[in-house]
Amino acid sequence: MSVSGEYFDALFANSDDPWAFRTRWYEHRKRDLTLAALPRQRYGRIFEPGCANGELSLRLAERCDALLCMDLSPRAVTLARDRLSGHAHVQVLEGCLPRDWPAGEFDLVVISEWAYYLTPDAFGEIIERIRESLTPDGAVLACHWLHPIEGCPMEGHEVHQVLARHLAMERSLHHAERDFLLEMWSKDPRGIDLNEAVR
Repeated sequence: MSVSGEYFDALFANSDDPWAFRTRWYEHRKRDLTLAALPRQRYGRIFEPGCANGELSLRLAERCDALLCMDLSPRAVTLARDRLSGHAHVQVLEGCLPRDWPAGEFDLVVISEWAYYLTPDAFGEIIERIRESLTPDGAVLACHWLHPIEGCPMEGHEVHQVLARHLAMERSLHHAERDFLLEMWSKDPRGIDLNEAVR
């Protein structure tokens, strides 16, 4: 069984930053690595489900023409909207996947630190929706904590195994550390454009 929405409501009822995204060096460094892992300077449209309070979203907003964020927790959505209020190209929605999967295509889907709250079957349904909504050169970036989390149906390594199995796309990035795993799968096998100028 996947972790319920009430679990996240309780977390945000006690803190605006329950995972200390703003204050932990681990989180700051991981965000820097996540952004550095993106091979393109800029993306057309990014989807970030599980956006929490919008800390990673704020950085993703700098790298795209349109960013769609979503979270299950109403409080998280309010916090993310406040955090991103200065960015007209960003939309933050409340929703539960896969039921509330958004319309349109995405160049990049970012799955950061939430898929282990789901069962493999529930996550597999979401991955199918991801595959269906990617542009022809779309990509999926995933980053997850590798240590056990009490009450979670999966651990980080298992999350990425499920992703690899269901996506059936080329893995273009693999960065493993003691604490987390950062990987990317892409429909476009090409690497970084060495002729692209800095904008």
